[in-house]
Amino acid sequence: MSVSLLNSLDPLIALALSEDLGDRGDIASDAVLPETAQAEARLVAKAEGILAGLFAFERTFYHLDPNTEIILHTTDGARVQPGALIASLRGNARALLTGERTALNFLQRLSGVATLTRRYVDATAGTGAVILDTRKTTPGYRLLEKYAVRMGGAQNHRMGLYDAAMIKDNHIDAAGGITAAVERVRAYAPDAPIIVEVRTIDELREALPLHVNQILLDNMTLDELRACVMETAGRVPLEASGNMSLERIQSVAETGVTYISVGALTHSAPALDLSLQIER
Repeated sequence: MSVSLLNSLDPLIALALSEDLGDRGDIASDAVLPETAQAEARLVAKAEGILAGLFAFERTFYHLDPNTEIILHTTDGARVQPGALIASLRGNARALLTGERTALNFLQRLSGVATLTRRYVDATAGTGAVILDTRKTTPGYRLLEKYAVRMGGAQNHRMGLYDAAMIKDNHIDAAGGITAAVERVRAYAPDAPIIVEVRTIDELREALPLHVNQILLDNMTLDELRACVMETAGRVPLEASGNMSLERIQSVAETGVTYISVGALTHSAPALDLSLQIER
């Protein structure tokens, strides 16, 4: 687990627990359970899916009680079936009940992203196209959700505005054209990878001689995508983007594009149904 990922996680856990506990704590658990009471719990899958975020699940309980004992019976990236035992827990009963919802929120959210991602990856199997995520992530969850995408079998696009320059329609219009926009980026940040978004085959023809790192084909039809692939002839990787539903993704992949970026992986993934069963 990368240091940067854990560094982004700890403040989120603290914030999430603070949202739940407020200034009075877990009233029900603190009132009903003796302070030293111990309990056991089982984390069980209630639906089929791909796991991601077990480290976040564990770390939530460690924030409340560092002595919590957690045994993982599987790993991130694994497929689980309904009824599968994912983890066994033992520790302070108050901590287990207080942390239950927050820990599940992290794990269910990230596993949902991984599960939806795997569906897209499976739908394009054998085509050679690579599924990418986008920056359409939950604020504060960027590294976590992009990690979940990798657990689902896809790859990450740029992490943010800082690690690659994506020249989009607004930049092109402001600069007065694709060539001018690329020249300005190269003058400002010579070492930055450049991705150019094009809307037509004519814009593609302008971008091809500029030797950028990648060209994004925005909201094109299947026929337009095929024409762009033929025009490019492998000179630069092409990325298809826009309206990438599961029903359409295989047809897009079969046009011959190198990458397909899918915003839905992170902005529309449903949570994976998991349950933490507290035992006496």
